[in-house]
Amino acid sequence: MVGAAGGGHRHRRAAGRALRAAFADRRALANLIASAACIAINWLVYVWAVLHGQVLAASLAYFLNPLLNVLLGVVLLGERMNRTQGVAVALAGAGVALFAFGSSWVALGISLSLAVSFALYGLIRKTVSVGALEGLMVETTLLAPLALGYLLWLGAGEPLAFEQGPGMAGLLVLAGAVTTAPLLLFSAAARRLRLATMGMLQFLAPSLQFLLAILVFGEHLTPARLGCFALIWAGLAVYVLGGRRPGRREATPTRV
Repeated sequence: MVGAAGGGHRHRRAAGRALRAAFADRRALANLIASAACIAINWLVYVWAVLHGQVLAASLAYFLNPLLNVLLGVVLLGERMNRTQGVAVALAGAGVALFAFGSSWVALGISLSLAVSFALYGLIRKTVSVGALEGLMVETTLLAPLALGYLLWLGAGEPLAFEQGPGMAGLLVLAGAVTTAPLLLFSAAARRLRLATMGMLQFLAPSLQFLLAILVFGEHLTPARLGCFALIWAGLAVYVLGGRRPGRREATPTRV
C-alpha cells in the first residue's frame, strides 16, 4: 500500500513537472494553442451537427480523416504518396465531389470543417513534444476560461441546461468524460497495438455514426450520399489493403 501510494505521488509530481515544462516552452505552448483551437472548432461543429440532424455529414468527416492525413503529410511534411495512397485519395475526392453535388452547402461545410480541423489537430499533436495527458491538460486549461465566459454570458440571458435538474447536469458532466476518455485511450492504444489493427479500428466510430444516423435518428440516405459513401469506403479499402501488402510499411494516421 505504501509503495503504491509513493508511486502514485511520484507519478503526480512527474506529471506536474511535465505540465509546467509545457507552459514554459513557448514553441510547444504556441502549438498547443493552435491544437486547442482546432479541437474546439471540431467539438463545436460536431455538437451543432448532431443537434441539427446532420450526423451523416459528421460521419463522412471521420471516414475522410485518415485519407486527409495522408494528403497533409504529402503537402506539409514532404512525404511521398505511393500509388495505393494516390488511388485512395482520388476515390475519396470523387466521393466528396458527389456529396457536394447531392447535399446542401451546410452539410458539406460540416464534413469538411470536421475533417480538416481534426486532421490539423492530429498533425500538430504529432509534432509537439508534449505527452498525451499533459497536452490535453494544457488544451483544457486554455479553453476553460473561454467556455466559462460563454456560459456566464448565456446564463445572464436565460437559464442554463445545468439548472434543469440534477439529471441534466449529470448527463452534461458525463458527456465531458465520454469526450475526453477516447482521446486518452487512443493515445495509449497506439503504443500497444499493431498499426494495421489501429488502421481498422479508426473506421469503427464513423461506421457506428453512419448506422446511428440512419437507424436511430432517421436521416434520409439519398442516392448521391450513398454513392459518396461507396466511393469513400472503396478508397478506405484500397488504403487499408494496400498497406497490408508484404514488405510495405503501413502509414496509419495518428489520432491523439
